Amino acid sequence: MTLRPDVLAAILGMALASYLCRAGGYAILRVIRPPPFVQAMLQHLPGCIFVAFLAPALAGMGWPAVAAGAAVLLVQVRFGRLVLSILAGVGALWLLRLAGLG
Repeated sequence: MTLRPDVLAAILGMALASYLCRAGGYAILRVIRPPPFVQAMLQHLPGCIFVAFLAPALAGMGWPAVAAGAAVLLVQVRFGRLVLSILAGVGALWLLRLAGLG
């Protein structure tokens, strides 16, 4: 298998563009401090992105997966422990499938 020069140039160009977008954001935030509400938004952004990817996947797997996701959310809100939340979600899905409901 050989790598064509145009494909290599496209890969390198996309890598450079990705790097410049990420590095550019850091460079701008070093010079300019965003207002407090923007800083608060940026702190919550990773969780929002995670939910945006996770919700359609759970919905596509049916109600047992949604119920397991709800178990994760409830345990996380109540105890604030990630490991317990993951165990609750996996356990809930496992029990629902074992009972023939999923």
